[in-house]
Amino acid sequence: MASPSTLLSAEHFTCSLCLEVFNNPVSTPCGHSFCVACISSFWAQGDHCLCPKCEKSFLGRPELCDNTFARDMAEQFKRMTASGSDVSIPGPGEVPCDICPGRKLKALKSCLVCLTSYCKTHIEPHQRVATLKRHKLVDPISDLEDRICKKHERSLELFCRNDQVCVCVLCYETDHKTHNTVPVEKEWTERKTKLRKTEAEVQQMIQDRVKKLEEIKESVKLSKVNTEKEIEDGIQVLTNLIQAIQQTQVELIVKLEEKQRIAERRAEGLIKELEKEIIELQRRNTELDQLSNTEDYIHVLQRCSSLCTPPHTMDWSEITVYADLCISTIRAAVTTIENHLNTLEHKLSERELKRIFCYAGDVTLDPWTANPWLDVSADGKQVKDGDKQQCFPDNPERFDTAPCVLGKEGFSSGRHYWEVEVVGKTAWDLGVARVSVKRKGVVRLSPEDGFWTVCLRRGNEYRACDEQAVLLHLHEKPRKLGVYVDCEEGQVSFYNVDARSHIYTFSGYNFTEKLLPLFNPDMNDDGNNRAPLVISLINHKGGDEFIL
Repeated sequence: MASPSTLLSAEHFTCSLCLEVFNNPVSTPCGHSFCVACISSFWAQGDHCLCPKCEKSFLGRPELCDNTFARDMAEQFKRMTASGSDVSIPGPGEVPCDICPGRKLKALKSCLVCLTSYCKTHIEPHQRVATLKRHKLVDPISDLEDRICKKHERSLELFCRNDQVCVCVLCYETDHKTHNTVPVEKEWTERKTKLRKTEAEVQQMIQDRVKKLEEIKESVKLSKVNTEKEIEDGIQVLTNLIQAIQQTQVELIVKLEEKQRIAERRAEGLIKELEKEIIELQRRNTELDQLSNTEDYIHVLQRCSSLCTPPHTMDWSEITVYADLCISTIRAAVTTIENHLNTLEHKLSERELKRIFCYAGDVTLDPWTANPWLDVSADGKQVKDGDKQQCFPDNPERFDTAPCVLGKEGFSSGRHYWEVEVVGKTAWDLGVARVSVKRKGVVRLSPEDGFWTVCLRRGNEYRACDEQAVLLHLHEKPRKLGVYVDCEEGQVSFYNVDARSHIYTFSGYNFTEKLLPLFNPDMNDDGNNRAPLVISLINHKGGDEFIL
């Protein structure tokens, strides 16, 4: 037995004037039915009354009779179409049936052979007739006309790999016969594989960014905890000082909190950018998923080129939010009262060394940059004056006058620390240099020329080679020097490792180039300065106050 959906269709209950399902239907004397408002409006526009359907004329305006049967059946049909999803009226963005007359029902399937969309009633022949069963049915498609060659009005059945377009058989015969042309199904199969690979790559990009997002959020939490602890420590230190220091204490807190606000604002910017990329990648992933799962190969081929390439995104591999080191800020505050600083300075330096120790890395000398008079050890860990000039090629990277050598490992971001033994030396220079520094002729060690160094001369004169040389008054002669670089903060610091004390800090610089460790063992000085500079092997012991 036929179902109600096959016996009832919109055409049986449609007003021929408004083309909608009857609303308060009435019948004319000739037996035709219309909406009462529609027929009344129709007759009001003319000089005499006639039936819009059979054009029978009436003398005067005839009496209209309520068509209760049509009204009841129209209401029943409305309820049936409202409750049945397969025979419902198409909503916004949904595809209507191309066969339904009058009020069209929502399409259930689209045929890629007939290039027609069908509702449940009109798709029935494709499910019954043998020849139609072989047609390709897919979910409803609104733009079936895009599957037709606009030039020849034939189905797009081939794909030209030379021109990257879908073509019909006649296009192939006229314009693409010498091209690499394959059936669209074959190209679709290959592209689908590529789409799945791209989808996997995008999913991995999403996972990487979600992980980086969590890392940044966690770093912000750690930074906040560390900053709060530094504030507490700073208050504890400064409250033991005289009343004149209290204003310094307030300024210290303000600086620390401002550093935290800056760190949080930077992190918020990174988080927003990551969330924006994740949303875009998720949107791209959804499109790729939909595209890779659809059987509409024409649609896949037309959209594939724009989706197969992952979107341009920021490289997040080198971006990290660090917990700020605030000891230098505390030091700057308390230096205004030098007579109270000896004990405090030692304690601060000791804690700072413990915290930056976790940034220790391997440093190796680069003999390709060494002055010909220098003797660099085979393992690249020692350098000294060799007493004679060696036959090295005068390459652009080599120092020819200054007795210097650079490290192989350079860095343009992050935090880095290494230690150098200076035992038995009467003269040396240690620090970092920009990769582009002058290496020929006389070299001036200053930040303006791309060098951040401290030096020893005449066995006991220590200086920081700043814009103006700064004489350093050290309580103990260093046996091992620690060098710490923070690229983001623009800071280079030096420490007496054995005494656990701070020597000097260059701060407030913008490092726009890669930095390289710099070593100058200076001349032999008749054997008085024969000892080498030795890069220490740092034993990474866990410290109870390490801050990541």
